[in-house]
Amino acid sequence: MLIMGPPGAGKGTQAKKIAERLSIPAISTGDILRQNVEDRTLLGREAARYLDAGELVPDEIINGMVRARLDEPDTDHGFLLDGYPRTLAQVGTLDDILADEGVSLERVLVLTVDPDELVKRVLNRAQESGRSDDTEDVIRRRLEVYSEQTEPLLDVYDGRGLLVPVNGMGEVNEVTERVLSALAK
Repeated sequence: MLIMGPPGAGKGTQAKKIAERLSIPAISTGDILRQNVEDRTLLGREAARYLDAGELVPDEIINGMVRARLDEPDTDHGFLLDGYPRTLAQVGTLDDILADEGVSLERVLVLTVDPDELVKRVLNRAQESGRSDDTEDVIRRRLEVYSEQTEPLLDVYDGRGLLVPVNGMGEVNEVTERVLSALAK
């Protein structure tokens, strides 16, 4: 499964709760990236060069990390991927990775949240974590980038009959119950 949605939709929070309930790993590409850099793997050392220069890590490095993570034995009975794919090109790569593994996606969860609520959530999160770089303008730009680059993936997965939209508004546990109910259908 994949979990998708704009910044602030609660993907990371919900991924952990869902994975725990379903006894599958929640795999965050951000976590994979940080772990590879910390472990100084070949891909991690390459990624660090880009991160240190303040640049985006190229797709081929992220793709390699995702492929390696999905090769690990804890994914044999399923997984929930959070933060990947983010572009149409990555959809094709993920399709190839899954085909090589002999598996296919069963569901693509998408959390829907009102844009003003997203901004409020990310501003609160930034304030709690002391991230002064997350201003309202920056957050709104990230939402535009999501709309331009990642939202088109929803049409791809909807066309494949995999999309499961879930209202991401409300308390965390309410959203979790909505997700689990949608998955049971």
